Amino acid sequence: MATYELNGTLFADMVRGGAGNLRANAQVVNDLNVFPIPDGDTGDNMSLTMEGGDAALRGVASGSISYIAEKLAGGMLLGARGNSGVILSQLFAGIAKGLEGVESADAAALGRAFQSGVRQAYDAVMTPTEGTILTVAREATEYAVARITPESTLEDFFTDFIREMHDSLAHTPDLLPILKESGVIDSGGAGLVYVIEGMYKILRGEKVEQRAAAASADAAPAPDLSAFNADSEMQFGYCTEFLLQLQNSKVDAERFDVETVKEALCELGGESVVAFKTGTVIKVHVHTMFPGRVMERCQQYGEFLTLKIENMALQHSEARVENRFGAPAASKQEHKRFGVVAVATGEGIKETFLSLGADFIVEGGQTMNPSSEDFLQAFELVNADTVFVLPNNSNIVLTAKQAGELYKGADVRVLNSKTVGEGYAALTMLDFESEDADAIEEGLNDAMSGVVTGMVTRSVRDSHLGGMDIAKNDYIGFAGKQMLSDAATVSDAACGLLGALDMTDREVLIAICGKDANAADMDAVRRFVAEKYPATELFEIDGGQDIYPFIFVLE
Repeated sequence: MATYELNGTLFADMVRGGAGNLRANAQVVNDLNVFPIPDGDTGDNMSLTMEGGDAALRGVASGSISYIAEKLAGGMLLGARGNSGVILSQLFAGIAKGLEGVESADAAALGRAFQSGVRQAYDAVMTPTEGTILTVAREATEYAVARITPESTLEDFFTDFIREMHDSLAHTPDLLPILKESGVIDSGGAGLVYVIEGMYKILRGEKVEQRAAAASADAAPAPDLSAFNADSEMQFGYCTEFLLQLQNSKVDAERFDVETVKEALCELGGESVVAFKTGTVIKVHVHTMFPGRVMERCQQYGEFLTLKIENMALQHSEARVENRFGAPAASKQEHKRFGVVAVATGEGIKETFLSLGADFIVEGGQTMNPSSEDFLQAFELVNADTVFVLPNNSNIVLTAKQAGELYKGADVRVLNSKTVGEGYAALTMLDFESEDADAIEEGLNDAMSGVVTGMVTRSVRDSHLGGMDIAKNDYIGFAGKQMLSDAATVSDAACGLLGALDMTDREVLIAICGKDANAADMDAVRRFVAEKYPATELFEIDGGQDIYPFIFVLE
């Protein structure tokens, strides 16, 4: 049966189909990672981004396609993780912009919306790279829009769109040499194909395979209900979180000041209050003895989209409350002029960053990319006029920048720190004495310039990269996108990496030891540095990080 008009209800169902199809194929997308390192999380990041949009649509029974698209985009922007997830969220945010004020969309209107989405996705990236998800979205949109006629059905539009997506995806290795060398297609583009194909299946009345939602970094185990029984007394209260859709029938949704909610929650005795506004939706986190009073007060401003209340006496919930926002504990800090948020994983690295002046650690790194919402919560808790952000991973920078644009409570400045080494170097030179945000930012950037970070990890598959034939489970050393060593042992890979990096003119080497580096491995590194580079001073940090037995920072 031909479909000529896409209403909000059908669009919401199609998006859920797209999310489900991507979820079912997330591992396929993960496995398309270029580097043979434990970093293949593109499918999970994109799936979690779609889940954020799906969550925002829960409880929304119906509405215009404009309304549904706006809700979807808001949820995806908050849930976005990783570069491909951020681009995907921007694509759908642009589609929502293109559908603004539209009750239902025909093929032509949907084509214009996709064009808007492509423009916004490209604008979100400072230096767009062809041969990625951007190319696949753009070429498919151009092809499908060019074939629209007054008689076109939505089935026609999606058939053309998907046909060109596959063709575009197959040609991504021709645009990115590293894809061709690795023998893979672009993973982000593949993820987008699964999303659109899932949407098309629902349009045609087909079923989409359903699997459990992707596990987020803060997913908690099942609660230990024995921790609170019939004789227990409530001591810790409830961790209460919700999304509140402001209602124009109750307040001026666009101009409503989120400080009103914060003040109300504090008046009710709430603790660890976090509240921030995105569009006309407010995200709230509060610890309270009386969640009912919180609900009643906040319902004066709008209606709930999502709601979660957890008894903090249950051990799993209390641990989650303490850890989900990073370190220190999830309580709002005293207001200050400048604050620093850094991304890190590994207890030793986190402690080092805090000791060097970071105010807040967002848990994350390789294979565990934080969401935009994680950053928004961190900005709120740091409570500073200007917040400097150190993402410390190339796949997290874009997420941090998106969160910075969404957050209106501070001047957020995201530095382009793509490695732990760059973040470490920046923090060692942290100085607020000038009280000039521009000068401070310039100093942090200067500190990162010239820093080289080398990493040792284990290969997750056979590969040919950088002229090396790498076997699965080999230990490999690399810096940036350059593969530099391949060996059977951690110590040989580490020493081979240090030799390839050439530390002749380097005065300082910081060796950050991970969980998988033992005493013998560290001894081998000490001997190598002493023999080959006697003028280089070696400092050691017990980082406690997973994945990387060694992270080397050369200054």
